[in-house]
Amino acid sequence: MLHAMLTALQEAAASPESSRNYLSLLGAGLGTGLTVIGVALGIGRIGAAAAEGIARQPEAGGKIQTAGIILAAFIEGAGLFGLVIMFLMSS
Repeated sequence: MLHAMLTALQEAAASPESSRNYLSLLGAGLGTGLTVIGVALGIGRIGAAAAEGIARQPEAGGKIQTAGIILAAFIEGAGLFGLVIMFLMSS
């Protein structure tokens, strides 16, 4: 991956006309990776908190599970919104 990034930067430095294209693709790749990492961390924290809450109060498991699924959907929606905005900005 580092080799591909360095190649794109060398191409961008050699030809100023194509530098915008290469650097926008590089930015799109980095933005996608950061968005996916953020969504994964958020959903992981929700899952851990839900599992801990159900372990502490098994009788409230249904409500905790429903709230966790709704929160995970909100995080996924925000992540998809971020990806769409990032792709629109890169093109």
